Amino acid sequence: MELVLSSLLFFLHVLAVSCSPGLLVDVVVDRYEIPRVCPREVQTEDFIRYHFNGTFFADGKKFDSSHDRGKAFISQVGLGRLITGMDRGLQGMCVNERRRITIPPHLAFGSIGTGGVIPPDAVLVYDVLLLDIWNTEDKVQIRTIGKPASCKRTTVASDFVRYHYNGTLLSGEAFDSSYSRNTTYDTYLGKGHLIKGMDEGLLGMCVGERRIVIVPPFLAYGESGYGTVVPPQATLVFEVLLIDVFNPKDDLIVEVKEVPAGCSRRTVTGDYIRYHYNGTFQDGTPFDSSYQRNSTYNTYIGMGYVIRGMDKALQGLCIGEKRRVTVPPHMAYGEEGVGDLIPGSAVLVFDIHVIDFHNPKDPVEVKVTHKPQECNVTSEADDLIQYRYNCSLMDGTLLYTSDHDSPSTTTLGANTVILGLEEGLSGMCVGERREVVIPPHWGHGENGAGGVPRSAVLFFELELVGLQKGVPEGFMFVWLGDDPDPLFPAMDLNNDKEVPLEEFSSFIMIQVKEGKGRLRPGVDADSIIKDMFNNQDRNKDGKIVEDELKLEGDEESERVRRDEL
Repeated sequence: MELVLSSLLFFLHVLAVSCSPGLLVDVVVDRYEIPRVCPREVQTEDFIRYHFNGTFFADGKKFDSSHDRGKAFISQVGLGRLITGMDRGLQGMCVNERRRITIPPHLAFGSIGTGGVIPPDAVLVYDVLLLDIWNTEDKVQIRTIGKPASCKRTTVASDFVRYHYNGTLLSGEAFDSSYSRNTTYDTYLGKGHLIKGMDEGLLGMCVGERRIVIVPPFLAYGESGYGTVVPPQATLVFEVLLIDVFNPKDDLIVEVKEVPAGCSRRTVTGDYIRYHYNGTFQDGTPFDSSYQRNSTYNTYIGMGYVIRGMDKALQGLCIGEKRRVTVPPHMAYGEEGVGDLIPGSAVLVFDIHVIDFHNPKDPVEVKVTHKPQECNVTSEADDLIQYRYNCSLMDGTLLYTSDHDSPSTTTLGANTVILGLEEGLSGMCVGERREVVIPPHWGHGENGAGGVPRSAVLFFELELVGLQKGVPEGFMFVWLGDDPDPLFPAMDLNNDKEVPLEEFSSFIMIQVKEGKGRLRPGVDADSIIKDMFNNQDRNKDGKIVEDELKLEGDEESERVRRDEL
């Protein structure tokens, strides 16, 4: 309402009493192009920058033009620095407004004229385009046009900021843009690296905030302007988006998101860790993710294999823990950044999830969860065992299970399972249950295996369901005590001085039944016995006689005696 009233009074003031130039008593203003938005009108003592064409009312002949000179005209209004008619005719004007101001001689150059350019008693017509308004009392104007819901930190002097901007003159004419260069503008605040108005206009901003910052000329480039880009005495308008902020004194920021219950061990220097992460800049723009590669990031902690901030952030973590880590650039990739991936001086934000960790010196961890009351016989090397299991990663991801199949069978010490599982299955009773944690150097190592990631710590739930005591490697049958002496009469069950296969088989099975001997478990007994018989039947006549029956020790002794001869 005040603006409308002011304009009305102004029009009443400058309205001519007649259309005849000879009868003009005041300026005539034709506002033939008015912008839809006019936040500010020209007032006395304001400085203005404008283009104009000056013509004579009588014949339309041009006598002056700022357009022809290629340089806008700059002056102060209402203090006699302009002809009186212009001082009056420019009042109330808006930036980007176009006016035609007709000025009678007594408000222009009068009956004398000037310098042979303006004749006496000339009525002058100025076609004006207003480009800029400012006043010595002006301050930096800040208008927030967008702000994130959460703002944990705002900019202060001595901070280093990275921001995008579009720079225009007050008239809307663009003079510069960081977007067109596809790179942020990076600088310190409050150290004189920016124009004064921008130093002020960027204070108190949040990452992700958008602002309009209007800087008067005397807080920008002043009377000199800036090359051909910014004219002298130009008000500058910056639309700013803050991308990043940090301070050289900043340390790592760690925000714990989730810690699993029962965390009994935390990471230390020298541990090897596997973790997933999402990497973003402070404005939320992603730059990397292990999830997208479907592979954890694996590294040693505290040994310089990762950026310094991450080396520090990975200390004191539990398996399954989730953290958000904010790393300032001096603890990340510094001023150089990384190619096109990470800009120079970028603050990095990592959301990490620890999958597992171990130390190269870790043993196999065995926890007995159930043990039968009677446990007289336990598993050991060469035993044939049957067991059920669940094998998972430390984050609970199930890899393998025997629940849907028959129990697994193996001979301990035969190198048919990973070393850590051998360790976990040793010393068990039938019916015993265990939880076994196997570090990768006891498991599938740095290369992993089918379905097992590289350097993965494995978690086994085990139950021993069958146990057959075994025999040493290379033997098919062992005596559990002293063997019969002499042996042949014991084998010759019918005392006929010869032992065919059937009789030999009966003798061996009697020893096994009475607990005096043991066959290799997991192998067909008839096949073992037949092999044993064939080894003793030297002449291959289908029977063993006493002369053929020689123990390995006797043969070795005889071989030694032959060697001595």
